[in-house]
Amino acid sequence: MNVLEHWSVDFYDFTVPPLPTDDPDVLRFGDLLARAARNGARHGTPVIISPSGRPDPRINLFFRTGRMAAHEASTWRRYAYALIVWLDFLDAIGSSWDCASVRDVEAFKDWRITDLRNDERIRPTSFDTDRAALNSFYTWASSRYGVFNPVPTVQADDSDEAGWKPGPSYTQQRRDPLRPAGSRRRQVKWLLRAALEQWRNIGLRGFDFNGLRRDGWRGFNEDRDCAFVDGLYGTGLRVREWASVLDVELPASGAERMGEAWLAAKCIKGGEEGRKYWIPRRVLQSVEGYVDPLEGSRTEAIRRAQRRGRYDRLRGVRIVTGHNPRTGELYVEGSSGTATLALDVLSPDERRMLFRRTPGGLEPLCLWLSVSGLPKKVHSWEDTFDDANKRIAVAYVRRADPDGRLSEEERERIRGECPLWATAHMCRHSFALKWFSILSLLEERRLEGFTAEEMEDFRDQLGDIWLQLAILLGHKHPDTTREHYLNPQRARNRRSRGQGRA
Repeated sequence: MNVLEHWSVDFYDFTVPPLPTDDPDVLRFGDLLARAARNGARHGTPVIISPSGRPDPRINLFFRTGRMAAHEASTWRRYAYALIVWLDFLDAIGSSWDCASVRDVEAFKDWRITDLRNDERIRPTSFDTDRAALNSFYTWASSRYGVFNPVPTVQADDSDEAGWKPGPSYTQQRRDPLRPAGSRRRQVKWLLRAALEQWRNIGLRGFDFNGLRRDGWRGFNEDRDCAFVDGLYGTGLRVREWASVLDVELPASGAERMGEAWLAAKCIKGGEEGRKYWIPRRVLQSVEGYVDPLEGSRTEAIRRAQRRGRYDRLRGVRIVTGHNPRTGELYVEGSSGTATLALDVLSPDERRMLFRRTPGGLEPLCLWLSVSGLPKKVHSWEDTFDDANKRIAVAYVRRADPDGRLSEEERERIRGECPLWATAHMCRHSFALKWFSILSLLEERRLEGFTAEEMEDFRDQLGDIWLQLAILLGHKHPDTTREHYLNPQRARNRRSRGQGRA
């Protein structure tokens, strides 16, 4: 039996072929993935393993039944990682998940946020995921197994905008007692265009702070990563949304400054209905460079995968024979002939299995591919941003200590003080701040000389800035936009009054 140091988690991948084995103990189970599917597992379903090397079937059933089974794989992933941190904490204090008390949960909160003995403390905003995971898990476990729910919380609500009610202003619901006071409003961070371009050039293109490309730089997927970041900032889409786009869904770059595209319902947070979004011409040109059949890295990755037969070994591949952009439908091969498939109903995981036949072999429709040629998974973009931040921190140290004379301790201190860093979601916040500034200037000019009553009539007919920004971001309510992006607005107002730094 394998003995592990901590609780761990793995995820079912129904696209990979079975590993070759002649072990009779494994062969007697037959097709393991088919067996898992019969037991309620889907692609991306977590399997949490205890330190003894064995799974706890009661915990893993949480992701296969009830409301949690209907969630997306991204939610499973966040909750699974939050649960194993909780389970490790319980092991450390000599307790177990089915005997946990309210005091244990409060101690866990303190350890995650404030305990000086924990070198991996997190911000109050980050604890919200832990809080939501424990709340959902114990609400389910208490009804299924009669386990005491130790989470001091209000009734669970899985809706993304549970704190909002439609109307001219938002209504805040009763406060969750486990929710840290500092997590009420998210910490909004953003980058101005010049800072984002510097981050991209140093982190993704191998430049130094002096503007020169470093010797020995090998930008294996430089065009892909830059096009992806340009797209996040240029469209304001979430990472999951932009990462799930198919090549047939993008318009060609033309004379117009902004191209129109349709974002499929199943790729949107909430997934109720699709929406239109706009792509700057510069972003489309950047994407076209990435997919260029002669110089783009995407074609190179596809050819490499075709030579190694990676696509032929995948499970569940669907062959696309055509696309109707007017109706938003794909034509796919079926058992009884060609069938139509609406793009709006395809989830990110389903999109990863869409391929077309070409003279060179199968080719994926997914736009963003990994080095292996397989569609790049959504969560793996976090690694791309993390790697870029590390390169920038190294470049920052190199600028401060070009001759390597400082001690490692001093270099580590400088590395930690690096002011230039980014996350994928910061691109969306930066997009919002950019358009808030643009819309504010336009409104000031259009309403110049209007009376207060005329201004009110104008906004009633065309909508105010927050409504227009909500449309660009795909929010259901302008109140959501106003609350999430209130800090950038305040910062902008301070700068305009000379109270903040430019």
